[in-house]
Amino acid sequence: MDESIALVLRYKFPELRRCLNIQCMSKYTRKLAKLVDTAPKEETAVLIALIHQHETEQLVQDHLDELAFLTETLGAKAIHRFTQRMEKPDARTFVGSGKLEEVKSYIEYFAVDMAIFDEDLSPSQVKILENELKIKVYDRSMLILDIFLSRAQTAQAKTQVELARYQYLLPRLTRMWTHLERQRGGTATRGGAGEKEIETDKRDIRQKIDLLKEKLKKIEKQGYTQRKGRKGIVRVALVGYTNVGKSTLMNQLTKANILAENKLFATVDSTVRKVVLDNIPFLISDTVGFIRKLPTHLIESFKSTLAEIEEADLLIHVVDLSHPNFEDQIAVVNQTLNEMGAGDKPVIMVFNKIDVAPKMPSEEELMLMSAHEVEEANFIDFEKLEESYARKSSITPVFMAAGNGTNIEGFRKVVTAEVKKIHQKIYPHYLEDEVLDLSQYEV
Repeated sequence: MDESIALVLRYKFPELRRCLNIQCMSKYTRKLAKLVDTAPKEETAVLIALIHQHETEQLVQDHLDELAFLTETLGAKAIHRFTQRMEKPDARTFVGSGKLEEVKSYIEYFAVDMAIFDEDLSPSQVKILENELKIKVYDRSMLILDIFLSRAQTAQAKTQVELARYQYLLPRLTRMWTHLERQRGGTATRGGAGEKEIETDKRDIRQKIDLLKEKLKKIEKQGYTQRKGRKGIVRVALVGYTNVGKSTLMNQLTKANILAENKLFATVDSTVRKVVLDNIPFLISDTVGFIRKLPTHLIESFKSTLAEIEEADLLIHVVDLSHPNFEDQIAVVNQTLNEMGAGDKPVIMVFNKIDVAPKMPSEEELMLMSAHEVEEANFIDFEKLEESYARKSSITPVFMAAGNGTNIEGFRKVVTAEVKKIHQKIYPHYLEDEVLDLSQYEV
């Protein structure tokens, strides 16, 4: 600790006059922060994850990279990570007692604001951890739900997220109150005060869930009527892992001004636009991105929004080729599509961000590199990747960079060709020089 800061602390807080070491003073750093900085402080967080059997340290660090990005999207900064190799989480504190003390010491010393765990926690774990760490504790599902709530713009999206939050909370109430009764020294026996409070809370939450479901039914009915009016026109849906560039691609294709940020879940509300390529009209929708361990209640609550995917004639699966785990992200998206019953639709596989992806260099360039450099670079052979997907009859691969427009024309040609195939099934007697009345397709 800087000597001048130590002097200020000792002057302002008499109890520190005999405190001569960093450990002794660390708990007063919050007071010091208020003393020397009146500007709004960016919240800080520590990230915590377990390394399970058959998982590597690198894999878990990659997962924590994503969790750090989620934390940033929420508006906080992840400043440290803690990992522990354990077969299963500790029933009380998730991590072992020694690791918990390590986390606690770090939080106290650096005045951290929140702890974020990369798995779901039980209510009792959250309560114990908050009591031990003296800060706000998030699990992965609650973090994602909070992000969705902050990003939702339409009444439908806000209602969907609120419903998901209550559905997430309801089954946790009993365990939460049982833990509180034990803390108070009481019992959670039938008929006690704790049970009455549980039943009251459960009844209130169930009523809210019922009201939100009714509200969503009305919104879904309007959406169904709107989608029904679009029959007879090809419908295309952009899908992919979160933050792969779907909205940027949508802007390139439609020339619309759709929010495209380098943040996870920049798009929560579905956006539908009309596009005409080579005199063929079609509708394209930009849908919410998928992610590893997407909360089940969130998928269920967003089923009306995801109907744009289920009812699409063609999917454009956007992949961030520059991401080191792009293959894992593809697998997550494909698994989610299969669970939705949309895994057998024709797909245009867009390998995006080729301008920053580690493309395999020429043989001459490889000769000048060491084996270690080649291994570290983790190069991608674009040709082999294209061949592997081109062999699949229902998938058409395209390589491009939506951000700077690289191969946007090639992408447009592929989309036009695929949309034409589907359009000819809908309008088998359609003439290419025929001018269609598109007014009915305004969205």
